[in-house]
Amino acid sequence: MKIVLATHNRGKMEEISDILVKLPVEILTLDSFPNIGEIPETGNTLKKNAFIKAETVFELTGLPSLADDTGLEVDALSGAPGVYSARYAGEEATYQDNCKKMLNEMKSFSTNDRIAYFRTVIAFVTNSEKIWTEGVVKGTILDHQDGEKGFGYDSIFYYPPLEKTFAAMKKDEKNSISHRGKALRNFCNILEKKLINKNG
Repeated sequence: MKIVLATHNRGKMEEISDILVKLPVEILTLDSFPNIGEIPETGNTLKKNAFIKAETVFELTGLPSLADDTGLEVDALSGAPGVYSARYAGEEATYQDNCKKMLNEMKSFSTNDRIAYFRTVIAFVTNSEKIWTEGVVKGTILDHQDGEKGFGYDSIFYYPPLEKTFAAMKKDEKNSISHRGKALRNFCNILEKKLINKNG
């Protein structure tokens, strides 16, 4: 089976590929389909956006397609930025722009009021079915950036059990506990069972 990753985000491509490598599938990226540009995320939930991307890529390639949508949800900000995480500081915002805005928004909050969640929804579309899974991880928002790895809000998302930000973690370390890692492992379990049943 070939699976197309419905994203242009290099960080996501690497994380998803690293986890799916154990499956008996061939992973393709949108680099193989230069005609597919950025896909507008017009949904009002992570699940809707994930399916918009997966369905669009499936329609354009005819191959099983997998997409994710991820949001940072901060309790003190009533769950914001959530579905708007990638464009929190504007439509053309960079990771740094978004982090700076979040740090500014959180300046007046104490450590106890900085609880946040990373949430990922994985959507998988084929010609016969649609599957979705979810992963969530709890942490806190720092008052400064720390770490040089990762992407997005990783440098300000602190994970208390390991006493470091996602951006300070090694790749395998992050994948083992992250929201995207959890969602992908849930997806792998579902797909493995389907492949076993199909081949059995």
